[in-house]
Amino acid sequence: MAQSAIITVIERACRRAAPRLRRDFGEVSQLQVSRKGPSDFVSVADRAAERTLVEELSHARPGWGFVLEEGADIAGKEGAPRFIIDPLDGTTNFLHGIPHFSISIAVEHEGVVQAGLVYQPLTDESFWAERGRGAWLNNQRLRVSGRAALGDALVATGIPYRGHGDQAQFESILSAVIPEVAGIRRFGAASLDLAWVAAGRFDGFWEQGLAPWDVAAGILLVREAGGFVTDFRGGDKMVERREIVAGNGELQSRLHRLVAGALRVS
Repeated sequence: MAQSAIITVIERACRRAAPRLRRDFGEVSQLQVSRKGPSDFVSVADRAAERTLVEELSHARPGWGFVLEEGADIAGKEGAPRFIIDPLDGTTNFLHGIPHFSISIAVEHEGVVQAGLVYQPLTDESFWAERGRGAWLNNQRLRVSGRAALGDALVATGIPYRGHGDQAQFESILSAVIPEVAGIRRFGAASLDLAWVAAGRFDGFWEQGLAPWDVAAGILLVREAGGFVTDFRGGDKMVERREIVAGNGELQSRLHRLVAGALRVS
């Protein structure tokens, strides 16, 4: 399927920001041995990518608003859509020279995400979706995994770390999920995790403590690929509650029951 104008605009912006990210990623391994460390360098890379994205998107869609991870939100004209942007999802991977990170951009209008794109600069993979038009990897249609048995499922998650997340809650869920699945992966970039669920690479995904820019594009990708996404209670408040369970219809339901049961929520 040919891309729409808005997907073309978003992808063009990502491709303008990508060369700088690739170049900076190549520098990180040299900085890891410095006394100062690479953290400040990565912050600069993050902000530089965000500036490029905002400049490109503002030029293509003047008057639209922005929800940004790094900078202050930018109000658009009344009634205009807004972009939700994570310029570098997987910052810790980037920091350590691990080649797994992405740019995530969604378009929200009147409270509903209408389009989304997750771009991996190192592999040149562009996962994109629009409401009612399906989910795609470049020009290839995406469908969620067809597996029905949890025992065959490869599930992704995110792990709490210092100062972030509820470790006790995570351990309770993990203890419930581990005996039931074929394997669990923690790759460190939620937008790509969700894109990989849409592509059938992962069979399911759960995580807590995620921000809107982490999941806005990914939720649409999974749903347009035929999958289901809920919060831990089985509802539609993933952003408000900062919790998410995703997968195909059969596995998402079973994974949700494990998560809810571990937390005793309904």
